[in-house]
Amino acid sequence: MRRFDIRNIAIIAHVDHGKTTLVDCLLKSSGQFRESQLQGECILDSNDLERERGITILAKNIALMYGEIKINIIDTPGHADFGGEVERVLRMADGALVLVDAFEGPRPQTRFVLKKALEVGLQPIVVVNKIDRPDARPQDVLSETFDLFVELGADDKTLDFPYVFASGRAGYATHDPEKPSDSIKPLLDMIVRHVPGPLTNPTGPFQMMVTSLSYSQFVGRIATGRIVSGTVKPLQKVVLMKADGKNVAEQIVTVEVFDKLGRTAVSEGTAGDIVALTGLTKPEIGDTVADPVNPVALPRISVDEPTISMLFTVNSSPFAGQPGGGKYLTTRHIHSRLMRELESNVALRVEESGDSEAFKVSGRGVLHLAVLIETMRREGYELSVGKPTVIRKMIDGKMCEPFEVLEIDVPTGEVGPVMEIAGNRRGEVIEMTANSTGTTHVEFSIPARGLIGIRTRMLNATRGEAIIHHRFDRYKPIEGEVPHRQNGVLVSQEQGRAVPFALFKLQDGKEFFVGPGEDVYEGMIVGENSRDTDMIVNPIREKKLTNMRASGSDDNVILKPPRKMSLEMALEYIEDDEYVEVTPQIIRLRKIKLTEQERKRSVRTEAKATS
Repeated sequence: MRRFDIRNIAIIAHVDHGKTTLVDCLLKSSGQFRESQLQGECILDSNDLERERGITILAKNIALMYGEIKINIIDTPGHADFGGEVERVLRMADGALVLVDAFEGPRPQTRFVLKKALEVGLQPIVVVNKIDRPDARPQDVLSETFDLFVELGADDKTLDFPYVFASGRAGYATHDPEKPSDSIKPLLDMIVRHVPGPLTNPTGPFQMMVTSLSYSQFVGRIATGRIVSGTVKPLQKVVLMKADGKNVAEQIVTVEVFDKLGRTAVSEGTAGDIVALTGLTKPEIGDTVADPVNPVALPRISVDEPTISMLFTVNSSPFAGQPGGGKYLTTRHIHSRLMRELESNVALRVEESGDSEAFKVSGRGVLHLAVLIETMRREGYELSVGKPTVIRKMIDGKMCEPFEVLEIDVPTGEVGPVMEIAGNRRGEVIEMTANSTGTTHVEFSIPARGLIGIRTRMLNATRGEAIIHHRFDRYKPIEGEVPHRQNGVLVSQEQGRAVPFALFKLQDGKEFFVGPGEDVYEGMIVGENSRDTDMIVNPIREKKLTNMRASGSDDNVILKPPRKMSLEMALEYIEDDEYVEVTPQIIRLRKIKLTEQERKRSVRTEAKATS
């Protein structure tokens, strides 16, 4: 039977199309919150990383009452690297708000999340957002969205999707973009009218799939999912049906439903409810919580495979474990933290590497893994990370690599540098269209390894004007070599503190990553060379004093500011023989082999192996 008192809906869109802002609008218009509860913008982007970067990283649940109907809303990430978050939570919903920017139209992630929503069978409602933009073109965008539905093979019923125009920031929705309304009520009415209530089996045996996990130091792991069949109560006996076919006997401690911005304990959860269960010892995403007498497993969540991997290893630099550094340094600490991440991050993979102190960690992209590393360093972990590499597969007897669709919007006058950079990295033009706004939209098919480091290079070449997006396409046979970093690096030969005199004498045509007074060690990368070879330098050499000094013998030391890299920039910058050293206080670049003798020996060994 179908429940009519609940609507479960996910909000899906490309990054920066206004999902979280629209949720803010729904919260504020519901009238269920005190003003102090809804301070600021992007209320659901609650952790520091989300607020700093302005993106949603983790999917989140809230619930609103609209009349007599409870609307469970799931806010999802919009960045392609966090697609695993979207894939797992769509199982909890019956409908999806497909948000599209009124100027940009459907983008790569719009295609990805819409395809996943259609595969699960969700009822889509198209919301053309940001119609108050001065350059908005809502009717054209609606037409482009219809074309996207056709491309994805939607049936006739789905193609007759309901749609509405909205401005999340201004707080209204309307059926006519030329006539703004004064509330978001038209959107809420559309959700109630077009999204079906959950289809349930209230009298059957209890069934719920774990689609989300969180942790509390007071109650342990909290498993969230939608009840498909039956009911659940506190202290009820259940079994946890694992991926290997084992059934583990468990007991529920508390049952909570989502209420406004938090959760409320209830005496019973019924079929169709999205609930959070405590008391399960080791639930994993994809497990089925079922009735112990008649356990029936639900189909497990399938998530797209990772495309990028990195080596996580202990920090072996001379500065490891110094005061002010990380609290967690050992292999055991890093392994334990990665295993904990696997419990909730379904798109992540962790494997043993040949080295007992290193782990191969695979994810959807550099940003996906960079967010994990940034989270770890803020928690007090200290580690070294290797260069991102693509994951290759043998398909039909041929070695293949992941290819992506790279979409770039750039002022027409800057198309030349974009074509040159993408072409050098084995990118092939799929489509190029000139827009009436003076920009050109270019799509490339490009190997995933060609994307590593391309964003910084493109933004530099176009003076920050390029808008860059990409999404996974498919595996294809390996292309030729992709150019590596054009410049060599400056490698310190001494340990100590960098002095202005030494940096000044070295800076001719070079760029430094450290400034005067910063600590350096042998093997640490302190700058970029003006040539394509590495250069050994001494950044701690001080000026020798003499007994007799002419009045004009002192140099006027003028230093360029050092280039400070973010974590993603550092990961994209390094080469195969280099590490990024990550500590809670600082990010450094270093050679894997710290001494010059070790590096020369390694080169000779590789040359012998090749010959």
